[in-house]
Amino acid sequence: MPAESDPPAQLKEWFNEERYRSLARLLKQASPRFDTRRFLAATLEGLGERSLMQRLHQAALAVDLALPGNFRARTEVLLEIAPQVGHSFVGICLCDYVATFGLDAPAFSLEALRRLTPHGSAEFAVRPFLQRDLRGTLRVMREWTADTDEHVRRLASEGSRPRLPWGLRLRELVRDPGPSAPILEALRDDPALYVRKSVANHLNDITKDHPGHVLEMLAEWEIPRREERRWIAKHACRTLIKRGHPGALALFGFGVAPSVRACIEASPRRITLGGVLELTARITSTSRQSQRLAVDYVVHYARSGGGASAKVFKWTEADLEGGAGLSLSKKQTLRDFTTRSHYPGSHRVELQINGRRLAETEFELRCPS
Repeated sequence: MPAESDPPAQLKEWFNEERYRSLARLLKQASPRFDTRRFLAATLEGLGERSLMQRLHQAALAVDLALPGNFRARTEVLLEIAPQVGHSFVGICLCDYVATFGLDAPAFSLEALRRLTPHGSAEFAVRPFLQRDLRGTLRVMREWTADTDEHVRRLASEGSRPRLPWGLRLRELVRDPGPSAPILEALRDDPALYVRKSVANHLNDITKDHPGHVLEMLAEWEIPRREERRWIAKHACRTLIKRGHPGALALFGFGVAPSVRACIEASPRRITLGGVLELTARITSTSRQSQRLAVDYVVHYARSGGGASAKVFKWTEADLEGGAGLSLSKKQTLRDFTTRSHYPGSHRVELQINGRRLAETEFELRCPS
């Protein structure tokens, strides 16, 4: 299952030898003619060299090698064992089998994905069907928005995201996001936050290519009177707000040019990886009018080969009265994550208000070898 981006390397241990053996036992119980030896040979050989998504896809290929019967018969076995898999990401390999071998049977395959997704999201697996027949697959997914299972409803939104991380990019929807709008409209008031988060992330995807499309849609959502929709809209526009997009700022009452004086300090100025950095800021209004402020900070992380990469962090939102002041403090532990490694050197930190960078400081990071 090719992807536009790969997950962090450490996560590949979700598919280790123990997990494959557990999956083989379930398949053997459901289908006594299942060839355990062949399945394990196909999945374990070269295991250490495979990424997470390659390990996931290899499980799907091994099912085809070791499970008797045709595509439909094998899929019925997968549907039987899905509730017992016990790890939602491992369950995705069952969906990947359907995506890999079921493209020529879309009606059967999409129904199988609908039934599998509560046990391991089909958000990656549905995308090849969208690539082959966008309109037809979206019609089916539109029906999923009324499903009683929140996992299925979420799949309607998450599976049709134009830029789903780790998933195939849906270039047709990147060019024109209009066809997915009925799905988002149907789910904007969903009772499950799990589903509404997906709607927000879907809209945030679209803002990267068509910010005006999203802002026009949100303008019709009666945001001031609908709290759940307001939450979706704010989350959907998070990238635009951080970039200081005038339309997004205006939608939530933030001024494009804040009238303030600002300063920011970092403490300690020299810090070792694993330590806690404290940021303090002071913002003073130079206006007689009340102002709504979106306050962020930007860390310019040193790169291994020189230069820096900037990341914007949310700090707070505030209503600042005319002539009033606001003091802020924030602590951040500097440690490596699967998604970010730190490198020694000077790190610049900027204070950003309503998309404008108004003050800066710096600190020196040491990384013990």
